[in-house]
Amino acid sequence: MSADPEIDIVIPVYGGWDFVRTCVRAALDQSVAARVIVVDDRSPDDTADRIEQAFPEVTLLRNEVNLGFARTCNVGMAAGDARLVMLVNSDVVLEPGAVAAAITALPDDPASRIGSAATLLLAPDGSVDSYGIVADVTGAGFVRFHGAPLSAVHASVPPVLGPYGAVAVYRRAALDEVGTFDTNIFMYGEELDLAFRLRAARWGCVAITEPVGTHLGGASAGTESERQRRLSGFARGYLLRKYGVLRSRWGLRAVAVEAVVSVARLVLRRDLVSLRGRIEGWRRGARAPRLPLPLDAVDATIDLRTSLRMRGDGYWVERA
Repeated sequence: MSADPEIDIVIPVYGGWDFVRTCVRAALDQSVAARVIVVDDRSPDDTADRIEQAFPEVTLLRNEVNLGFARTCNVGMAAGDARLVMLVNSDVVLEPGAVAAAITALPDDPASRIGSAATLLLAPDGSVDSYGIVADVTGAGFVRFHGAPLSAVHASVPPVLGPYGAVAVYRRAALDEVGTFDTNIFMYGEELDLAFRLRAARWGCVAITEPVGTHLGGASAGTESERQRRLSGFARGYLLRKYGVLRSRWGLRAVAVEAVVSVARLVLRRDLVSLRGRIEGWRRGARAPRLPLPLDAVDATIDLRTSLRMRGDGYWVERA
């Protein structure tokens, strides 16, 4: 491996040796070498020991307590010094050219204000898993093109706000300026918050045009598990307060949407977990510094009706 790789690949891990093994192997088998940093977040099994035995060439860090996704990523990012950072979920299998594509998207240019790159990820069935994120005027974030056929994607329409967390690429100079993930967020929404802060500091985002990997999805918290719903709700409540959305001109719309979503989940799914998560996040948001939502970074074409439809799995499929 090159003595000074251009990218640090950071892989947060919480158990699941079977998919972790495949993820780490793909990260090592890149056409352009990178430093691979694996951070074990106090796995409930022997995954960390297996990584140490199978992949002595990686940098393995072990959290003494379970810190959550955001903090664990921060630990990994702090352990490297390459000019680019690529965060990779442990249930992602990278294509061999993923690192090369990231380097091409974010060239070594000190004058550049492109601070991140959104990656095109596929689902196991060949459909699009994600292609970065967008947000509406209430600060609600959405994954671009989730579920759509690959033929339907577009790099810049709708405008990409930032990378989706499953595989996110950042310029370290940008992170040095605005900071890494907000550690009040355990999991979910941390990449949205960072995208807002980067855009507020006038750092842009580009979209990598070719698929960089396949995302299994839901391996850490479980797809639509109770834990996932609570943590997602927490992030929404927290960011609403952190960015002062309810005090803005869009406050009534935000309240209306959250009420509709919460009542729908309660009636249709008998789900109180999401609402409780929102309340917990709102309370935690009192500790966060107040930041203005960068309205020039949001997609103003996402109206109320569209924002409600985008919360369903079929929006991007219908749009295609």
